Amino acid sequence: MGQKYNSNDFEERINSLLADDANEGHPLQVALGELWTKYCAVVDRLDRIAQVSDAYQASARARELSQGERMERQLRQLEKVSRISDRYQRVMRDLNLALKQAATHDSQTGLANRRLLLDRLKGEVERSTRNHRPFCVAMLDIDHFKQINDTYGHEAGDQVLAEVARVLESTVREYDLCGRWGGEEFLVVLPDCEIAAAAHSIHRVCEGIQNIRVRCGADLINVNVSGGVAESNTKESHTETINRADQALYLAKSSGRARIELATMMPN
Repeated sequence: MGQKYNSNDFEERINSLLADDANEGHPLQVALGELWTKYCAVVDRLDRIAQVSDAYQASARARELSQGERMERQLRQLEKVSRISDRYQRVMRDLNLALKQAATHDSQTGLANRRLLLDRLKGEVERSTRNHRPFCVAMLDIDHFKQINDTYGHEAGDQVLAEVARVLESTVREYDLCGRWGGEEFLVVLPDCEIAAAAHSIHRVCEGIQNIRVRCGADLINVNVSGGVAESNTKESHTETINRADQALYLAKSSGRARIELATMMPN
């Protein structure tokens, strides 16, 4: 087996040969000296290159680490922005729903407001004309509501309104639309319905309202409504149908209240 190379031993041997006076003047000593000088210069240059290379690699690693950290920080920022954006979109969606609800529903009862009722009525007129099928409108008014407010206060009146709205929503058909027309008046739109069926449905509503008992202190407030029902006619507008229902309501009020009157049928 050959001996293991040792650079220190090699350098010592070269330096020893160059320093030996016995070799002074020998042609090979001069050549060895020149070769050794060049060798040392190359080794020195290689050392400097290695140092530069090490420094560059260390710098590159630092830059890579720094870039990685920056990228990680940017990713965290993007995630934060994404979460904020998602939350903002949810807030905007909820706000739009709330605005739509406020624009189409009565804030006190939660029922459809006059605007939504009129939009639905216009659509029902178009559908009725197209399908040659009537729809009905019922106008309901709470009896002696002013007396309830005067006797028990407006808070009790608000509770009565809320209870009437609850009974209305739970009693009408799923595809009927009930809403607050104004004050203590409510309007029910009954699509694809003739007056006999509409009257039956509204009688059930009135019976449900008659069962309402609103407690105010030691007293229980009984609630009744009067109503007028009108069947649509292809020759009239939705406003005219409402007016006929309102006239029937007035007749119910003037005939003793707590009753339903049917509007006179209009010839087609």
